[in-house]
Amino acid sequence: MKKILDACCGSRMFYFDRQNPDVIYADNRELETTLCDGRTLLIKPDVQMDFRDMPYKDNTFKVVVFDPPHLIHAGTGSWLAKKYGILPIDWIEYLREGFTECMRVLEPDGLLVFKWNEDQIKLSKVLKVFSKKPLLGDQRGKTRWLVFIK
Repeated sequence: MKKILDACCGSRMFYFDRQNPDVIYADNRELETTLCDGRTLLIKPDVQMDFRDMPYKDNTFKVVVFDPPHLIHAGTGSWLAKKYGILPIDWIEYLREGFTECMRVLEPDGLLVFKWNEDQIKLSKVLKVFSKKPLLGDQRGKTRWLVFIK
């Protein structure tokens, strides 16, 4: 069994090895398109699923990566929407359910790595949605990385 779950991998942008054998790359969509600058965008998860209802048993993974969509406005069909996805109107419940499900599939003492961009919604507002405080994380910049421990 693989040790790491990326619950919403998108195009695997931040990975040094986008085919790491220890990771299950999951997302709720598949997409292959050409962006406005001519680059190819490929979203091809190993498993297509909704991160709010994962097909895994409790306490399955040592690490879960949770990098959900962070935009509520990006324009229909825009490259931002294609690349990052869009949050639903009920984004608070959406993120709460996703965080809860990520924690469920995480082993005791496992780590949840959370990535967020504050361009449209402040991290402080998102953290109020979660049931736990982060263990550690960066304190500067728009793109934030946090670690939670179960």
